[in-house]
Amino acid sequence: MTTLLSVPIIDLAPYFAGTAEGKAEVAKKVDEACRSIGFLVVTHHGIPAELIARVSQLSRRFFDMPLAEKRKVDRPREDAVRGYSAVGEEGLSYSLEEAAPGDLKESFSIGPSNVPQDDYHRGPAAGPHFEPNSWPPIDGFREAYESYFEAMSDLSRSLMRIFALGLALPETFFDDKIDKHISMFRVLSYPPQREQPLPGQLRAGAHSDYGSLTIVLPDDKGLQVFNKAGQWIDVPQVEGGLVVNIADLMMQWTNDQWVSTLHRVVNPPFEVASTNRRQSLVFFHQPNYDAMVECLPSCLAPGEQPKYAPISSGDHLTSKFVKQTTFGGTKAVA
Repeated sequence: MTTLLSVPIIDLAPYFAGTAEGKAEVAKKVDEACRSIGFLVVTHHGIPAELIARVSQLSRRFFDMPLAEKRKVDRPREDAVRGYSAVGEEGLSYSLEEAAPGDLKESFSIGPSNVPQDDYHRGPAAGPHFEPNSWPPIDGFREAYESYFEAMSDLSRSLMRIFALGLALPETFFDDKIDKHISMFRVLSYPPQREQPLPGQLRAGAHSDYGSLTIVLPDDKGLQVFNKAGQWIDVPQVEGGLVVNIADLMMQWTNDQWVSTLHRVVNPPFEVASTNRRQSLVFFHQPNYDAMVECLPSCLAPGEQPKYAPISSGDHLTSKFVKQTTFGGTKAVA
């Protein structure tokens, strides 16, 4: 199989057409992308353009609010991925034990809505994974965000089914591991840079993502991927396309046959930095908190051993996010 050194563009239409041949064609291309570079751009994904535009516009209205107003929906705790986080309050590189100044971005995050009031979702084992969402006082904001979360959940289920086919598993193999998923939708705003960044400070430091897959819609250049030739390359911007990357748990599930690739968001050129504002819609898909991630049967050849001990999706996510929000434990936790 060829090793791709750039990010491929893959049309999902043949999969959604529903024929066995179409599904196999898409699964083969996705498998090649995930083994080579861990990133792909998908087209004909079924997400309405109107919904994307509405969420983008409402998000810009939120980030345009004064800081004191945004602070009213602040993240409630270091381990609760909800609400607002200001510029410099997180350091993604710390999730990989790498020290660097805080990232030059702010964000607003939500998790699942309309969560059942039962022991699974509200008991001690659920931890912070079903923390209630906070909402700013902007008309239509909550409805748009909840609709986008649902649309991304559906697309993620389809992508996980394509992943299963690419890994020679039954198409619905992952369905019961993601039917109560603990995903997060996060809009990232990268404000204009009116001062020189500190040495090593980026819009988002180099990192890999934590869960099963991520779906990203950036509105400007800056996202870069570290390929197997050791080069940072730009992710192509495709009209109507969405960027998809696999994350750490998928890499562990496949015993490193698929790669969770380092990526980052670089600063704009100095001559445009003072007026350049960038925004990304990011959906981090994360399996059920009690889904155990262990080497898939189709990813272990005779005589091979799993490279990772089994871990639950929830434990993995909590440990990574706390490192990100506490700068590896160097920041005091309130």
